[in-house]
Amino acid sequence: MARNFQELRNKLSPERRARNSDEAKRALLEMTLQELRQKVADLSQDDVAEALEVTQGYVSKLERQDDMTVSKLYAFVEALGGVVEIRARFPEREVQIRQFEEMVKQRSAVAAKSAHKKVR
Repeated sequence: MARNFQELRNKLSPERRARNSDEAKRALLEMTLQELRQKVADLSQDDVAEALEVTQGYVSKLERQDDMTVSKLYAFVEALGGVVEIRARFPEREVQIRQFEEMVKQRSAVAAKSAHKKVR
């Protein structure tokens, strides 16, 4: 006989429920690029390819890479409508690294100028 999920959940200890909740939250914060595209942005590879002005195959390859340049990561996440933040964690504090943000802003400005010139 099937049992109601809430009944099963209520039988768990408070510690176990808290641990399950923490694991679920962590799973939502740890995603692959493909999961980000599908579950957060709800976009197809074709949608992202169009935003990046590349092919769908290129997007597929990006999603399967285990190593990529920071600029590619920034562009991919930006195409999903997000922003990348890079942080360094130390035992006593956490520091946001911003040098890559400037690089991406400069590349975006150059790309916008180039696109504007093409329209003329």
